[in-house]
Parts: sequence; C-alpha cells; structure tokens
Amino acid sequence: MHNNHSIDRDSQPPRVPDGVRVYAIGDVHGRDDLLWTLLGRIRDDLQAAPIGRCQVVFLGDYIDRGPDSRHVIERLLDGPGEWCGNVAADWICLRGNHEEQAMRFLHDSNAGFGWLHNGGMETLRSYIGGVCHDMDDDLTALQLLFERSLPPTHLRFLARLPLWYVVGDYFFVHAGIRPGVELHQQSPHDLLWIRRDFFNEEAWHGKFIVHGHTIHETPDEHWNRAGIDTGAYYTHHLTCLVLEGEKRRFLAT
Repeated sequence: MHNNHSIDRDSQPPRVPDGVRVYAIGDVHGRDDLLWTLLGRIRDDLQAAPIGRCQVVFLGDYIDRGPDSRHVIERLLDGPGEWCGNVAADWICLRGNHEEQAMRFLHDSNAGFGWLHNGGMETLRSYIGGVCHDMDDDLTALQLLFERSLPPTHLRFLARLPLWYVVGDYFFVHAGIRPGVELHQQSPHDLLWIRRDFFNEEAWHGKFIVHGHTIHETPDEHWNRAGIDTGAYYTHHLTCLVLEGEKRRFLAT
C-alpha cells in the first residue's frame, strides 16, 4: 500500500478542501422515507450554515430489504436540482454489493438465488408489484419480469455506478479496502464486500476511509476510518457523516 505519512496520529487530521462541505450517506436499503427525511435535514443544515459548495456522497446499497427501492432510485436520479437553494451541489452515487448482485441477476438468472434471499425480493416487488408464491423459485421468470419492469434510466444508473470517490484526504467506498494494496489498485470485490481484514487493520491507508456495508447501531468511528451503515431498513436510523475542513460530525434520522 502507498505509505503516506503526511497524515498520522501525530500530525494534522484529514480534511476536505476549503469552501466545500461533504455529506456522506450510509446504506439506504429501500427506505425512501428515511432518505427524504435525511435530505431535509441536510438542506436545513445548509440553510443554517451556508457554504459555497456541497457534495453529497451516497455509499451504495440503495436497494433491497426495505419496501421502496424503486422510489429511492427515482430520487437519486432526480439529483439535487434546487433542493438546497443557492448552494451549488453535486450528488455522487457509489455502487454497493446489492446493486452489483441485482445487475448480475439481470445477466445470469442463476445468480438470482443469493440476491433474492438477501433482500432482492423486496426490490422485485417494488418494481413489479406482488410476486406469486409459485414463482418464488422460478429464477428465469423473475429475471424476465425484472428486465421488463426496470426503466432504462434505472438500468443505466445501476450499470454505471462508480466504486469509489475521493475528496481531499477522504476515500469513499461501499465496504472498505484491502490493507497492503494501493487505493487505485483495489479489486472491485474487496471494495464491495470486504469486512474482517479491513476492520483488523489499524494502520493509515493513505486516505481516511468512509464506508458503509457493515451495520453498527451508531457510527463506527476510528482514527483511520468511519463506518456509517446504521441498519436503516430495520433500525429506522439513516446516518450522514458531515465533513468540513478538519471537522467531522453526524446527522441522522
């Protein structure tokens, strides 16, 4: 791994560029109601303390488990528009392992078993309505229904999601990174799925890693990383990490 010692325990903390505020949002998992509430709190935060530019980084896993995956994707496709008034805003949507699984199912019906039993059936229902029980295990039929019901704009969105994003001293990714491998050489599988090897590493990674994927009841904050998946689909708590200069704070539903 690139051994960048410009930031360590004894030097300045990581920071984002001046004049920019970053809002990183954890795993939504079909909870459009919570996403709408959290976006409102971000808007209120911007109005209370205006800044020249904001970036909202979504860390993946927009679909599955919760009831409104389709509406979540619609909201993300709408983009910021005039949502935050006069503040220039960018929305950056990263890929999660659940989006990856859904795309694999569209290309290979045999990949559907794992996805459908990991929350994918809720996504299917959000797009096609009710699914007859006698179709639960008919992967070919379910794949065809999904293909027919998924709007082209949603398909393009899901197919083109990037795996990571960098702002200042922060690296945003869905699951984490493989220690010992340079950030630009990480494998897609690790970026989407890694857990134990990443969590057990206490060294600096070259950037401060902001990730989701692994549920904690409260943000899992360490000196070299922060996990912000707070299990929205069942805890009803969707979390946002706010970054400005060297400061970090949280918003939540």
